[in-house]
Amino acid sequence: MTSGACRFFNVAALCVLMALPATSLNAAPLIVAHRGGTGDTPENTLQAFRTALDNGADALWMTVQVTKDGVPVLYRPGDLDALTEGHGRIDDITLSDIKKLNAGYSFEVKDASGQVTFPYRGKPLRIPTLSEALQAVPSNVPIMLDMKQTPAAPLVAAVARVLDDSNAWSRVRLYSTDAEAIHLIASYPKAQVFETRDATRDRLVDLSLGGACENPPPAGSWVGIELHRQVEVIERFTLGTGVSKVDARWWTPAAVKCFKTNGDVKIVAFGVDSAEAYASAARLGIDAVMTDSPRAMRMEKTPSP
Repeated sequence: MTSGACRFFNVAALCVLMALPATSLNAAPLIVAHRGGTGDTPENTLQAFRTALDNGADALWMTVQVTKDGVPVLYRPGDLDALTEGHGRIDDITLSDIKKLNAGYSFEVKDASGQVTFPYRGKPLRIPTLSEALQAVPSNVPIMLDMKQTPAAPLVAAVARVLDDSNAWSRVRLYSTDAEAIHLIASYPKAQVFETRDATRDRLVDLSLGGACENPPPAGSWVGIELHRQVEVIERFTLGTGVSKVDARWWTPAAVKCFKTNGDVKIVAFGVDSAEAYASAARLGIDAVMTDSPRAMRMEKTPSP
């Protein structure tokens, strides 16, 4: 796809991927900074996004929730005490109170001796609004936005307002583990979404158990799920149930080939945080990997010949 075609389709993330020669995709999956690189810098902060881009990230993954007064902010856990000195749910607290909290309060660093320090307690970082992040991140950087709150409707409506006001629909692709959030946001004409996690997982399970590629995603789909993940397999018997823990290696050559049956389908593999995992994704032909540490992954991403 040419740059002119990219402007025509006005889809920033798609253009970044399609600008690569076809032969380079297997060699160098794009690097998506998970929450801005939660292993490198306090997550979902403006500093995290700057650091990730300095470390060679190609795209940014952000996590959004909505405040009590209806403002989308970038924060992941269910309670503020997980990362800050505050307490309570984001949707129970107003933006003015959230702005007083330190998003880097719990971020720890270990030195060579194992000594733990909290470097951001003396230089606090704020929880940014989605609008602030869109303004701070260069407009040519693709953003993958994870809607991380239930009920979904207030969050979806608030996110849509910001994307409208910021004219940012073309640079953002939306994801959620909550299928309702995906269905709601997909009703907006300009929305670009990942297919639901349920749909992606079901396709992979069917392929794994049945062995036949009977339900590949439509052309143009974006899918995202872990490269591999520990899952529980539950068997139900007359006299009870049996539970087994399995390392589900979702992506195999057959799975990638199946998912791309109908043409241009983009695969983003989550949880890629080692050289081995990155090399595996490259061999499979995965389009992009989501990592907690762009700093570590940048050494693995080699330029194509």
